[in-house]
Amino acid sequence: MEGKKVSLLQIFGVFAKIGAFTIGGGYAMIPIIQREMSKRGWISDEELPDIVALSQSAPGVMAVNISIFAGYRLRGVAGSIAATLGSVTPSFLIILAIAAFFSAFRDNPLVERAFRGIRPVVVALILVPMVNMAKKACTTWWKWLLAAAALVLVALLNVSPIYILLVVIVLGFSVSYYSGKWKR
Repeated sequence: MEGKKVSLLQIFGVFAKIGAFTIGGGYAMIPIIQREMSKRGWISDEELPDIVALSQSAPGVMAVNISIFAGYRLRGVAGSIAATLGSVTPSFLIILAIAAFFSAFRDNPLVERAFRGIRPVVVALILVPMVNMAKKACTTWWKWLLAAAALVLVALLNVSPIYILLVVIVLGFSVSYYSGKWKR
């Protein structure tokens, strides 16, 4: 981010808004984070996939990891703390309120139907940013092939993503080395 320094209160406020209106966790946050950060000029569309990749590879909840990395990008450690507190505070307060009143409404058919109705929306919220990131990342036929192969291996054959990442890292180093792009 160039120019004016973002205040910690602004970071907290934006991530509190993101946390308050995100149902479904980390992946569902991506389109909202992208919109909120892009319109403020805080993070470019090219930086977001890197933040998402880092967030997925770090241990812990993806939504919190995204907040940590994005906040750090904006204001260092203090920004990470402000973004993290902003993103978890609404969920914490909502869960606290639900826990206080849930037993009275637990078996209510309207509540059950509402939760069943939310599920397909969450799937769409997760799918849209993934497709958009794939369009930006997969610029050649072999990148699309690699993405499709990874999807099949993870989703259909239950191969651990760790193995896929290790193979792709070794493959990337090998191709770079043998094509002469890696300085010896």
